[in-house]
Amino acid sequence: MWRKLLLVCMIGVGYAQAAGVDTKLVPVVDESAQVAVRPAAMVRPGPHTVDRKVALVIGNGDYPTSPLANARRDAQAVATALTALGFEVIRATNATPPQMNEAIAEFGKRLQAGGIGLFYFAGHAIQTPGSTLLLATGSDVRAPAALVRDGIDVAAVLRAMSAARPQQRNVLVLDACLAQPFAPPAHAGAALPALPRQTLIVYATAPGGFALDGRHHGLLTAAWLHELESAHDADVRTIFQRASTEVAQVSRGQQKPWMASTFDDALSLTDGLPAFDAAQRIATADAPTTQTRGILPKDSNEQYELTFWDSIKDSNYASDYEAYLKAYPNGRFATLARARIERLKASAGTQKPPVAPAAASTPAPQAVTPATPTPQQRPAAAATPPPPPAAPPQPSAKATATASGEGKDCATCPVMVPLPAGSFTMGSNSDDPSEKPPHHVTISAPFAIGKFEVTVEQWNACADANACPRLSPENNSVKNAPARDLSWDDAQLYVKWLAKATGKPYRLPTEAEWEYADRAGTTTKYWWGDQMRKGQANCKDCGDPWHKEGPESVGSFTPNPYGLHDMNGSVWEWVSDCWHNSYQNAPNDGHTWDTPGCNMRVIRGGSWREGGDYMLTSTRFKYSQSVRQSQDGFRVAKDLK
Repeated sequence: MWRKLLLVCMIGVGYAQAAGVDTKLVPVVDESAQVAVRPAAMVRPGPHTVDRKVALVIGNGDYPTSPLANARRDAQAVATALTALGFEVIRATNATPPQMNEAIAEFGKRLQAGGIGLFYFAGHAIQTPGSTLLLATGSDVRAPAALVRDGIDVAAVLRAMSAARPQQRNVLVLDACLAQPFAPPAHAGAALPALPRQTLIVYATAPGGFALDGRHHGLLTAAWLHELESAHDADVRTIFQRASTEVAQVSRGQQKPWMASTFDDALSLTDGLPAFDAAQRIATADAPTTQTRGILPKDSNEQYELTFWDSIKDSNYASDYEAYLKAYPNGRFATLARARIERLKASAGTQKPPVAPAAASTPAPQAVTPATPTPQQRPAAAATPPPPPAAPPQPSAKATATASGEGKDCATCPVMVPLPAGSFTMGSNSDDPSEKPPHHVTISAPFAIGKFEVTVEQWNACADANACPRLSPENNSVKNAPARDLSWDDAQLYVKWLAKATGKPYRLPTEAEWEYADRAGTTTKYWWGDQMRKGQANCKDCGDPWHKEGPESVGSFTPNPYGLHDMNGSVWEWVSDCWHNSYQNAPNDGHTWDTPGCNMRVIRGGSWREGGDYMLTSTRFKYSQSVRQSQDGFRVAKDLK
C-alpha cells in the first residue's frame, strides 16, 4: 500500500565531480534572463558588510510516506544561529503551501527596507524539467499532480528577494534532495533558476542528486553551523566551500554540495560579532544515517508517469493536466492533456460557475505578520455568497423508520441507521504507525450514521438548491453511486444545508464514531474477520463486482453487523477530525479531535482503487481539506436527541 511504500534515494546519482564545490557545475548566469532589477548604484568590489539582515527559515518534516526527523531541528538550530548573528528571523515549520507562500510574501515585504536576505529550507524537494520545487508539509508521492501544483518554486523565492533595495545581498541555502521523479531535464541545470545579481545559492547536492541526514541534522546544515562557529569573519562563499568539503568527507564522497553565485565582492555574515555555539551539530566524525531527503516512488520514471496520468485522467480540473505537462512536457499523454485543458476551459466559459466553498483559513507561521496567501489548491472561493437554499426537501410519506429503527427525514435525504452508545478499542498495533497506540474510547450517547455514502442523487438535491457546487460529470454520472471528487469543505456545505433543510442536527461523523460504526462490535482486522474475504468490499482485489473506472452503486456489497454498507472500500470517507500523526493524546470520549487552523483532515476506509490491505477497519489517512480528489466522498452522521 502506498502509505507503506519504501521511498529510497539511490545514492550516487548526479553527484558533483570534486570533493568540495565543483566549479564546473556553477552555471554562468545569462544577464538577459535575470529577474532582478539592478540596484541604482553598483557596489565596489571588496569586503562588504551590511547592517540589516532578514532571514526566512523553513523546516518541513511532516510528510506522510517519508517523514524527516531532523528538518524541524535543523530549522530551530539555524534560526538560533542566525538570531545570534543579528538576523531578524521569520521561522515556519511543517508549513502548508499557503503558509509557505504567506511567509515568503512577508519575507519579501521586510526586505524592501534593504540589507541581506537569507532563505533557508530543510525538507523534501523535487525537480521537474524546468523548475526546482520545495515541498510543503503533507506532500504525498501518491498525488503527483499535487506535488507539482503545490510545490513552491525556488524561482518564486528569488523573485521575492530580488526587488531592488539598499545594500542588497541574497543568500539561499537548500538542504534538500534535487530528486527528479518525472522526466529528467534536457541538461543538468535546466531545472535550476537563473540568479539575480548579488545572489548566492547553495544546494545540498547536484541536480538529480540526493542529500543525507546525520544523527541530529542534515549533513549540509551540520557542516554550515560548524563553519559559522569556527570560521569567524570569513567570506560566505569560503564558509560554504569548507562546509562542502566537510560534507564530502563525512559522507565518504556520497554527497557533494555545490553553489552558484553572482556576487561581485566578498560578504561576511559574522563580521564584528562574537563567536557563538552552534547547537546540536553533528560531529565531523559521525557517519551519516541511511535517511535521505528524497521523496521518490519505487517506480521508474516511466512507471511513475503512468501513475501520474492514472491519478488525474478522470479529473475535471485544468490545473491537474497543467501539472502533468509541467512534469512531462513531451510525455506520452501530453497531446491528450492539452486537449483536456482546452475542453475544460471552453466548458468553463459557457457554463455558470458552481458555488464553491470559501477558502480555508490557515494559521500564520511563527513570527509572520498575516499577509495575503496565494494558495494553490483547486477550489476557488465564491465571488459572492451562495443564494439561500430553495424550498427544503419535503418529508416523504415513506420516511418511516424500519423495524431496526433506520429511516430518513425526506425523500432525497440519506437513510440513517441509529447506533447505541458503547465502548471499543480504537486503532491497531499491527498496521500503520498512525494507528497507534490502540486506545479505549467510549461513545457516551447514541447517534445515527448514513447506511450508505452520500449518493450523486442526494448531492444533486443540494446542488439544485444552490447550496452545493455541481459535481464533476465524468465522475458522477450514476445517480445511485457515491458522490465523489469532493473536498472536506464540500462535505461541510452539504451537512450544513441538510441540517438547515430538515431541522435535524446533521454533521460529519467523528473519526471515533466512524471506526465504532465500522467495527460494529467486532475486534478483528476486518469486520468480517482477520482474513480478507472476496465479495465483502469494493476494492480492486476484493472480488466482483468491480470496475477500475469507478466505484459500484451503494449497497452492492454485504452490510456489516450494524447494517452499514461500503464502510470499507468504495470511496474514502471524510470525517470531522483534524489529522494527527498518531493517537497519542487522542480524546477517549468519541468527540472530534480538532486543532485551531487545521488544514489536513482525516479520511477513512480506503477506496475501490486500493487493494485488500486498505480495507482494514483501522486504516486511516489524510488529505488537505480544500482539495478535491476523485476517490474522496463521505457519509453523514446525526445527533439523536
